[in-house]
Amino acid sequence: MSRQAEAELILKLYDLRREETMRKARDWYFREFNPQSMADFQKVLFSEHSGHVRQVMSYWEMAAALVNHGAISMELFNDTNGEHIGVFAAVELLLPEVRAMFGPQFMASLEKLIDATPGWPGEGCPDAGAFQGDSGHIGRAARASGELAVRRAWRAASPPGQATQNDGLSYARLSDTEPGHCKIILRT
Repeated sequence: MSRQAEAELILKLYDLRREETMRKARDWYFREFNPQSMADFQKVLFSEHSGHVRQVMSYWEMAAALVNHGAISMELFNDTNGEHIGVFAAVELLLPEVRAMFGPQFMASLEKLIDATPGWPGEGCPDAGAFQGDSGHIGRAARASGELAVRRAWRAASPPGQATQNDGLSYARLSDTEPGHCKIILRT
């Protein structure tokens, strides 16, 4: 695909995000959607916010599929987007349960894109022992390479149940504090 065609697709994706209903859905997703369990996830799916969560997740799943199939280069997509990381991070820890209920393709394109993104897992954070948390838990990821890798390492090293808690925090932001050491900065 030509760079011109890729640029047009990126601009179209941006334009779709600006649509009023989509903007409201995105605002709700990042301000309110914080499922801690499969029950929380199902509760949202059968609430007045069902359309919001489905619209945001399906939009980013579609955008990821465009990248995965070569319609948009990964480099251009990642240079112009970051919201997809937070969308995925909100449900990442629940994926096995959600996929058991809704099928193995749930968020598969988005996961494939994130896993294929250069620099993942985070180069500065090799394992769960390499970071300090401001609280005992990891919150949702914001835009920064390496965060999902830290979440995955934390999940693998945490006692059962601990990795899915986030003490009501909305975002986790990764910052390299010195070579080979990372710090998770949690904010509400």
